[in-house]
Amino acid sequence: MNKHFLSLELDKVLLRLAEFTACPDARELALQLRPESDPALAQALMNQTRDAHMLLARFGGPSFGGLRNVNNALRRAQAGSVLNMRELLDIASVLRTIRGLSGWRDANAGVETVLDTLFGALTPNKYLEDAIFGAILSEEEMADNASPELASIRRKIRAQESKIREQLEKMTRSSAYSKYLQENIITMRNGRYVVPVKSEHRAEVPGLVHDTSSSGATVFIEPMAVVSANNEIKVLQSAERDEIDRILLELSVTAGGFCESIENSYACAVELNVIFAKAQLAYSMKATVPQINDKGIVDLRAARHPLIDPKKVVPVDIRLGEEFTTLVITGPNTGGKTVSIKTLGLLSLMAMCGLMLPVRDQSRVSTFHEVLSDIGDEQSIEQSLSTFSAHMTNIIDILERTDERSLVLIDELGAGTDPVEGAALAMAVLENLASKGARIAATTHYAELKAYALQTPGVENGCCEFDVRTLRPTYRLLIGVPGRSNAFAISERLGMRKEVVDRARELVDDASIRFEDVVDKLELSRLNMEKERENAEAISRDADAALREAKRIREEALALRQKELDNAKSQALRITEQARREANALLMELEKLRKERDKAQDAAELARRARRTVRRGIDAIDAAADPVVSLCDPDEPYTLPRALQVGDDVLIASLGKQAKVLSLPDRNGNVEVMAGTAKMRIKLSELRLVTEQPKQDKKGGRRVPTGTGERPLNLAAETRLDLRGMLVDDCLIELDRFIDHALRSGVTDFTVVHGKGTGALRTAVRQYLKKSPYVKTSRPGMYGEGEDGVTIVTLK
Repeated sequence: MNKHFLSLELDKVLLRLAEFTACPDARELALQLRPESDPALAQALMNQTRDAHMLLARFGGPSFGGLRNVNNALRRAQAGSVLNMRELLDIASVLRTIRGLSGWRDANAGVETVLDTLFGALTPNKYLEDAIFGAILSEEEMADNASPELASIRRKIRAQESKIREQLEKMTRSSAYSKYLQENIITMRNGRYVVPVKSEHRAEVPGLVHDTSSSGATVFIEPMAVVSANNEIKVLQSAERDEIDRILLELSVTAGGFCESIENSYACAVELNVIFAKAQLAYSMKATVPQINDKGIVDLRAARHPLIDPKKVVPVDIRLGEEFTTLVITGPNTGGKTVSIKTLGLLSLMAMCGLMLPVRDQSRVSTFHEVLSDIGDEQSIEQSLSTFSAHMTNIIDILERTDERSLVLIDELGAGTDPVEGAALAMAVLENLASKGARIAATTHYAELKAYALQTPGVENGCCEFDVRTLRPTYRLLIGVPGRSNAFAISERLGMRKEVVDRARELVDDASIRFEDVVDKLELSRLNMEKERENAEAISRDADAALREAKRIREEALALRQKELDNAKSQALRITEQARREANALLMELEKLRKERDKAQDAAELARRARRTVRRGIDAIDAAADPVVSLCDPDEPYTLPRALQVGDDVLIASLGKQAKVLSLPDRNGNVEVMAGTAKMRIKLSELRLVTEQPKQDKKGGRRVPTGTGERPLNLAAETRLDLRGMLVDDCLIELDRFIDHALRSGVTDFTVVHGKGTGALRTAVRQYLKKSPYVKTSRPGMYGEGEDGVTIVTLK
């Protein structure tokens, strides 16, 4: 990494990025990131980070655990080498991670991203993964079911071992041999089963001596009875090793056959790991995606240096390249000048690496062919003092490398020598760099450069704000305002005698004093304008909030109005249908009356029922015509037009009911009223005097109630109609109403309960249903449904 990037601390940002990676190769790739000067490539890298950031927010991050470089093992397997168990397990682990990444993307495939190409290049190989994990338990153990032959060999080994143990256990329990044994145990030496025999009795136990104890008191003898079985175990163990080698060879050949596929998938997984590490770094910095251009325009809004403690960093606004190409920042030491230009340079490099920036939305940043810096006083993390000659050496190198696509950052330009010569040299350097079309940001203490920035087109002053009252910098970068050293004010605040400070002011030339006075006035004007702007913004925010609230209230009112209209239309439709049914029922009654006119008693009964039906229809229509009694607001101020009298008709505003006054108000303001059949005491303030005259019928004899508060017929969907106890004519009217209601409610099946009794009601119901054009089928109930006492109806 070149020294300019190091001076801007790009390496430390890449170290933070590397902490989010999951494997050594991804970490190395992150540390090797370099800025892309091509705007198309830089934008492509930024788009990858943007989409990874979005996927993290929506679905959480994929797992990259288990990634490791197995390319060497794969190449050896491809060349015919046999891999060991550890290498094969590493390959299977990589395949499992690749399969997990591919499955994660498939499970979250609801949105297209630029990362889909990399995800699509992943090639899961579950066959090889299962083959390895199924055969190898650990780097030292092969599974019994790795092959049928291996399972058979191991069964035979276990059988021989069991046989040997059984024979040796008989020997240790035998009274003939137990007295010769040092201990009644079975052990192993050199992979063969032996028993410990006392040294002086070794001739009493025929067999092969394999070892002796350190004291010489014990010899470990393999009895002759188990020598053959031990030999068989040795043969089987040799066969086991051969079978394991064969299985490893077979798995190695298979893995070598997929070498290129696994290598390509691994490379894509490593690249994805770095991209998602960029997204995780962006989350940790609360970063956003900037707009990238190649015109040298930089507009960083609320930019924060990523290496400064987020709790202490002060956001700064930095502009360059649009209104001016050179920014000269002045002000006292420790005020934030160096941090400002380092923030500008570092964020430009980060954007060219595809890293999101800790800035506010709508920030802009440019790509550059060269980002050149001479920062001799590194204040943020490291301290590095440079001599004037080293400083000039860097400046000379920068002058030779600068072109129109360069960003040049110089700290303390012209410092370290005579102020007059240093200021002249600084202006000459700035002029030369500007003539090449570079974008320049420089810090200085020279007053001559402040005047140069004021007089030269394309050059702008900037300063880091300093609070003289607290003797502390605010670290805010102010563009368009030249900075002040504030040396006199700081010295006086620190306690220097006033006459010394006054004498120092006298020694300053008049031009400098006038310049500082102009700067003071500019600073005062800026502060006043900022306060006015903040007040205007607050007023604008309040106005916007009030406008949004007014729009919300208006929308709610319109929605409520529409809802009430819809309810009224629905209620009117229901009333119309009810009236139609009542009229049809009345016509049916009259028709029956005509047919049965010879039966005086039945005719009289039918006439009475007809009158009742007509009365119910009229009352329902009357109630629907005035469904809401009170249209007034109970909280609305109201004054009685006169004092209440006993017998007055009043309206209870809170209940929406009419009532009659029974007594005058008592001392607590309560009035006893009769609402329907209920007596109650109501506050006088809740009563409204009804001044309308009661309606009279045509004969003048019946008072038609208005606003009774009764609701129309309840039209809730029912699936059971009980007609028991009703006369035939009444039940048919009720059945017709129920069918009409069921058709409008969407009910297709219902049950009519008519009972068994004499059968007259059942017969009438079933004959009516057979003739009805709305009935698809009707049948008697079955066992468990009510049998012959019910009829099951299905409508068309």
